[in-house]
Amino acid sequence: MATNSYKVNNTSSSGGSFFSWLQHKLSLAGVFDDGIPAKYIPKILFVTTLLVIYIGNNHYSEKTARRIEELESQVEELRADYTSLKADYMYGSKQSEVAKKVKKMGIEENEIPPYKIQVDKSEY
Repeated sequence: MATNSYKVNNTSSSGGSFFSWLQHKLSLAGVFDDGIPAKYIPKILFVTTLLVIYIGNNHYSEKTARRIEELESQVEELRADYTSLKADYMYGSKQSEVAKKVKKMGIEENEIPPYKIQVDKSEY
């Protein structure tokens, strides 16, 4: 019966990927021949955690910046609306404008100024 054997591919491609290059360099150094040593696992997990936090923080800051820009545009629109409504209110509350509006209801503007009624203290 024939025995199984590994087929060795000695051809090297000239435009290999970064990971094949890294694997080649690490295999030459003999660092990870038997796999990743257990002493490196906490450091790898710590760096991975920091990277996840960094990426999450970056996404959060981008989202916050977009929301701030959107809210600033809404504030500008509301400020313009407020200014125009305030101008309309100030114009409509002038005495001549109020007199025109209440004339339709049959109320006329008083031509004589009001006078003060004085009552003696003994009368009340």
